[in-house]
Amino acid sequence: MNRRTRLFLLTIRLILAVTILPTPGAQAQGCVAAHANQRVMGQLITFDTSATPGRFSIHNHTVAVGYRVFNSNKYFIGDEEIPRPNAIRNHQNIFNIGLEYRLSPRWSLIADVPVYNGTRNQLYPPSGIFQVSGVGDVTIGAQSWILRPPSESGGNIAVNASLKIPSGIDGATGSALYKGKIVKATADQSMQPGDGGWGFVLGAQAYKPLWRRANVYAQGLYLFNPRNTNPIPTFRSQPGQSIFSVTDQYLFRTGVSQAVPKVRGLVLSLGVRGEGVPVRDLIGGSDGFRRPGAIISLDPGIMYDFRRTIISVNGPWALYRNRPPSVPELQNNTKNGDAFFADYTVIATISRHF
Repeated sequence: MNRRTRLFLLTIRLILAVTILPTPGAQAQGCVAAHANQRVMGQLITFDTSATPGRFSIHNHTVAVGYRVFNSNKYFIGDEEIPRPNAIRNHQNIFNIGLEYRLSPRWSLIADVPVYNGTRNQLYPPSGIFQVSGVGDVTIGAQSWILRPPSESGGNIAVNASLKIPSGIDGATGSALYKGKIVKATADQSMQPGDGGWGFVLGAQAYKPLWRRANVYAQGLYLFNPRNTNPIPTFRSQPGQSIFSVTDQYLFRTGVSQAVPKVRGLVLSLGVRGEGVPVRDLIGGSDGFRRPGAIISLDPGIMYDFRRTIISVNGPWALYRNRPPSVPELQNNTKNGDAFFADYTVIATISRHF
């Protein structure tokens, strides 16, 4: 095993360690506020070495528009699904505009602008139908490939870091029934486009050829939110949950991709995807209201490359869901929290390299 192969395998382990090692909790699509973005890995589909990242002009840039949709209606306490005739339905459409400007074969500037639109029929007080739309928290940063593309082994590793700007709405409201009156109440945390805190994101992605036109891949990111809470009222009566917590988030993906024989530009993939909001943040306090939770999904996907345009579609299907107690619930010995989760989500992205 040569040095570069050992470096690649070590980095894969580090990516998975950052995202998979047991944390006090995790997150998922549904009532848990899961907004982490998934970037398209064009390296899994571009087999022409003249089109390998780093071989274009440094004046080129890439624009990607992503769309994610899910509808949560399965009720969980811990990792146990509880049949419930009256489900809270949380339907969300999440758009993301991703920008990348290549400074050199290895270095790029990156930015993501999320846009949210969602509807939630809340059955407990303040009860009502909440509809929220708005721009989320923008991230701006840089990415670097560890090996200068194209590498001798055919694989590579990229690391990135971004600043999260609290540009999104974190106190969206709606009309609801509360204590017998119609009031303007705060929408659920899962519906808020922003979280009200400055933060930073660390991420990595890697790929390595396996056999003819096949790759193993891994992606991971972790959003650090040092701020403890924001002062937005939650209208919740449970001890310690009157205002929102500003939560960390994470996302990881790993799997194998395979080009379809005799169909130029078409690649299929199959892997595992996980998302999470931890019970306790890695930096700062973890007070206030949050729904920690975890979802692990089977992640099939398809990618198609047509003249520097990549269309990517994934359909993660939930295998495991869990909603552990939050810090205030642990401190006050209250019952384990609950959450509604979706069975599946659809993630589609179109990426254009100019």
